[in-house]
Amino acid sequence: MPVVNYKSYIKMMEEAYKNHYALPAINVCSIDTANAALSAFAEAKSDGIIQVSIGGGAFASGPDVSDSALGAISIAEHIHRVADHYDVNIALHTDHCVPDKLESFVKPLIAETAKRRKAGLPNLFNSHMLDGSPIPLTENMGIAKDLLKECAENEIVLEVEVGVVGGEEDGMDNSHLSKDKLYTTPEDMLYVYESLKDIPNAVYTVAATFGNVHGVYKPGNVKLNPPILKHGQDALKDKYGADNHFLLVFHGGSGSEKSDIEETLQYGVIKMNVDTDTQYAFTRPIVDHIMKNYDGVLRIDGEMGNKKVYDPRSYLKAGEKGMKNRIIEACNDLHSAGKTTFVK
Repeated sequence: MPVVNYKSYIKMMEEAYKNHYALPAINVCSIDTANAALSAFAEAKSDGIIQVSIGGGAFASGPDVSDSALGAISIAEHIHRVADHYDVNIALHTDHCVPDKLESFVKPLIAETAKRRKAGLPNLFNSHMLDGSPIPLTENMGIAKDLLKECAENEIVLEVEVGVVGGEEDGMDNSHLSKDKLYTTPEDMLYVYESLKDIPNAVYTVAATFGNVHGVYKPGNVKLNPPILKHGQDALKDKYGADNHFLLVFHGGSGSEKSDIEETLQYGVIKMNVDTDTQYAFTRPIVDHIMKNYDGVLRIDGEMGNKKVYDPRSYLKAGEKGMKNRIIEACNDLHSAGKTTFVK
């Protein structure tokens, strides 16, 4: 199946909402990590989201170029070609983009999609994220409103963030902020709905915060308050009717208790970002390979080493397998395994 179209993407998310599971959203920065995600989703028979951050895109374009949009395009084009060989639905997304990076990251990608659509080709990316959390909510939604109009014209879903995910990851550092900013209020969520509800043909998701933190933490160290999500959903239904709901996104899940993750699925979380754990899962087997084959990967004392173990394919293959296994675990944790909406 090729990367999904707009209609299929919305179906993926609404099925997740209706059946209380979430789609793992995996950050990638290379062909190897993208292939790990595709293989994992296929083996788990799970639909999934593969996403590229500003830093990931810059890395993918190479250190001499360091162009986030160009790297994201390169990864997306690879996924478009390879996803066609798997029987699951895949969506492409871009992760955190703060307002002052829109012109260099998201806007060129929307323009690339518009160009493709004129040529009769499918969208390059299915969705983009605006991270307006560093600015006041009114300003955040003002930017989101204009961006969502542009996205809707091109059948692109927009993800918005309300509140701040704490910690630090991929250049986003919110570790200095006070704890009260880590919790979205029902009033905040209603403001999002009221700001965006009148945009024709628009679909958006909401990354509301409930104590979640980016980064690396031991299980139990992150203290979540999932009922915040329920309160926001209830406020929307009470004011605008039972047929309304938010499609919620869970950022900063590393270190969260599985019971908390389970609870969020009951409140409308349909997408959960997974990055820190998959980074480790990719790197750990590579370290193991290097340590076990130390004399072979190095040319020591005039020896020539062992080409079979210093060939990058030998250890990158191991990294890819490790990452794949962690993504399958995420599919099981989020109950998306075996629930693909793909139809031949």
